[in-house]
Amino acid sequence: QVQLVESGGGLVQAGGSLRLSCAASGDTSCISAMGWYRQAPGKERDLVAAITSGGITYYPDSDRFTISRDNAKNTAYLQMNSLKPEDTANYYCNAECPGLGMTWGQGTQVTVSS
Repeated sequence: QVQLVESGGGLVQAGGSLRLSCAASGDTSCISAMGWYRQAPGKERDLVAAITSGGITYYPDSDRFTISRDNAKNTAYLQMNSLKPEDTANYYCNAECPGLGMTWGQGTQVTVSS
């Protein structure tokens, strides 16, 4: 019902910045919250940041990252600053629709060189 497409990943030097985008399509009106997760090889997929449809944000452990949404464009963003090599991972966007489950994007690779 909801489709997500991530973009903006790539190779960046340590200390640099990237902005990831997550474009939602389909039945986007159901979305109550969106989030960014990341998963490095051999590791679990962990929440980086989340944002509700009202703009409330949550950061478990990412003081260098900022999540935002443009509801008119049905797009969520993850601004990543002061990137470190340990930030290297595949970054996934997800969207939650209460009663309908969660949707995941395909992911976008972020590689930070030391």
